[in-house]
Amino acid sequence: MKTAAGFRYRSATPETLPVFPLTGALLLPGGQLPLNIFEPRYLRMIDDALAGPRLIGMIQPLDDEENTLKPPLYEVGCAGRITSFVETDDGRYILNLTGTRRFRLTEELASDTPYRLARPDWSVFEIDAKKDPSGKDVDRDELMAALHKYLDAEQLQIEWEQAESAPVDALIVSLAMGCPFEANEKQALLEAPTLAEQAKCLITLMKFSGADEGGDDSLLQ
Repeated sequence: MKTAAGFRYRSATPETLPVFPLTGALLLPGGQLPLNIFEPRYLRMIDDALAGPRLIGMIQPLDDEENTLKPPLYEVGCAGRITSFVETDDGRYILNLTGTRRFRLTEELASDTPYRLARPDWSVFEIDAKKDPSGKDVDRDELMAALHKYLDAEQLQIEWEQAESAPVDALIVSLAMGCPFEANEKQALLEAPTLAEQAKCLITLMKFSGADEGGDDSLLQ
């Protein structure tokens, strides 16, 4: 099927994908990412995505030069499906993305769309299409101990009852997406192939990461 936007969809792993470059925005499979869309090019992107399978690719720029129209991108991003959508009176879109699968960006495509289109390679993260068995190898006690120390150092708060009862996969995704890490640190979490490796990365970052003044003061809310 070919849409008016000029990209084709066959399944949840389309051959081409509209991409939304956004520094510091980490989306992982199963995670929930709220977005406030107001730029005309991205309003068009959402319109076109809603006409298809509602997928867009979240990916970080290699730098945070906001005045650059086409900054270079990291090689790895994550597709998200639009699972809720509201249009405001002033023409903005408030939406929620649910992470589906990660991809490696193989090339950008020439297009007449105002937003960027990419050809994703889904095969690198085939583990996202099934339940990750490495979750059973996560040392939850070590993760929670590192989390306690990190939150104390950063003066952050979470709902401890919720954190302690959460399945390990949901806990890792929530912490990875919610902790105010630097952009390159979030990228490392995104690129860690398995849950167990993401947990190890999280523990390392929580042990050594300093405070991010731009971060939120609450997690797992």
